[in-house]
Amino acid sequence: MISHAVGGLGLFLLGMILLTDGLKMVAGDALRAALSRFTGRPSTALLTGTVVTALIQSSSATTLMTIGFVSAGLMSFTQSVGVIFGTNIGTTSTGWIVSTLGLKVNVSAAALPVIGAGALLRLLFKGRGAAIGTALAGFGLIFLGLDTLQAGMKELSGFVDPGRFPAGASLGGRLLLVVVGALMTVVLQSSSAAVAMTLTALHAGSIDLVQAAALVVGQNVGTTVKAWLVSIGAPTAVKRTAMAHFLFNALTGVVAFAALSPLVTLVDAITDRLGDGSSATTIAGFHTAFNLLGVILLFPFTRRFAAFVERLVPERGPQLARHLSQAASEVPAVALAAARRTLAEVAAVLADVARARLEGAEPEAVEPELEPARRALDAARGFVAAIGTHEETAAEHARHVGVLQALDQLERLARACAEPAPRGPLERAGAPKDMAARIVEALAACAAALREGDALPAALRLAEASRANADARRAHEPALLGRTAAGHVSPAAALAELDVTRWVDRVGYHAWRAAHNLQDPPPDLAPLPAAPPLPRPEDRPS
Repeated sequence: MISHAVGGLGLFLLGMILLTDGLKMVAGDALRAALSRFTGRPSTALLTGTVVTALIQSSSATTLMTIGFVSAGLMSFTQSVGVIFGTNIGTTSTGWIVSTLGLKVNVSAAALPVIGAGALLRLLFKGRGAAIGTALAGFGLIFLGLDTLQAGMKELSGFVDPGRFPAGASLGGRLLLVVVGALMTVVLQSSSAAVAMTLTALHAGSIDLVQAAALVVGQNVGTTVKAWLVSIGAPTAVKRTAMAHFLFNALTGVVAFAALSPLVTLVDAITDRLGDGSSATTIAGFHTAFNLLGVILLFPFTRRFAAFVERLVPERGPQLARHLSQAASEVPAVALAAARRTLAEVAAVLADVARARLEGAEPEAVEPELEPARRALDAARGFVAAIGTHEETAAEHARHVGVLQALDQLERLARACAEPAPRGPLERAGAPKDMAARIVEALAACAAALREGDALPAALRLAEASRANADARRAHEPALLGRTAAGHVSPAAALAELDVTRWVDRVGYHAWRAAHNLQDPPPDLAPLPAAPPLPRPEDRPS
């Protein structure tokens, strides 16, 4: 009997995991686009959070995705608060599925072919086809698990007396049930599975209506634990989102606990009037009702609530790497957006550093700005290494390649900014000074455009300046060597001028390529001139 209950719960959990993973893979860019496009206002953010959670059947997945979006800079913290409100409504859809379908209709016979079809799709196809197969198999396993769990609970009901559980009539008993419900969610790592287990136990008669309601209140609060775990050691944006999730669920739990008996009675009367008076449906309705009540209480104060959390969790930690968090790495599309946002901010810093160097600053003078950029690039390299994309998802794969190329170019630009460069050729009239002036002007525009989140103007301006400098360098080098051969310029002065000319060209070239690859997605480039060669040590003037 216990084996049936445990096995059914395991099948349900496995089904939830497969369904959520499959739907996230199928949706991919669509989920990313929906969360970034439809969260501009609190009302649309609330609706988006509700719909996305109902579709992927996991409030934790939506919350973690939202945390990733905030961390990646794709969503403001205030927008994320609206999404979190919505996830708490959307997650109650699982209770309705279990109470209206899973416990009333024998779907195990239909579930087996669905599982078989899903497994077959997973084996035969790659990319989106395999993701659809994963989701189908998970969907079938959910109902097969519910059927098995229901059978196990029916067997246990003859041996379990609801009176042995904490009494739902006393305040202490209800509080203990809330704690037990929260622990169930923590252990199972899924509030949906915990609610399904509670509904099945209620349907089998193992617990009564008030006990089930108290358990569901605790399970609703327990779902915040995963967000808290993700926020440990994470950037401030992640901690703020986790705090908002906890505060909302805790406040909602307090309201639900205070109004438990009258609210259960009201929902029971409504479900009776609608023709479905089963106890499981009453608890599903109760779960939705108290989450709606929490939203009604807090939604008018969304911005004030967000401001309160921001004061509660002030900004800390390194700024340039703040978008790179474990939460952002959960979904490849979000992870790539986080990496691109980080690299764009690093590129803006390096553009300022390069401009200072071209205007005469020595390497030591720019080191305070250069060192944080290097650390952020190191963090980005490790972060990007953990992202996995496939060629079947062409757009995502192109973004991944673009991020890797931008990372390479920015590391080269950082090294160029740290190189010593002879000042003489840059201070007197001539090709090196003209080239430097051209790049300085483009870099100023580049830094401004990148900080506004638009790499296209930066790329276009730098492309024009870099191509002009490449042409100038190719024309200047033979002319300079000819003057040196004629005895008008000393070899040491010529080598110094060649050295600084190539250095200026490299700075502009790497800045251009980085800005180009930070576009989303980076467009194809026409055939490019090669980067100017690094000077050999023996060619450097002493």
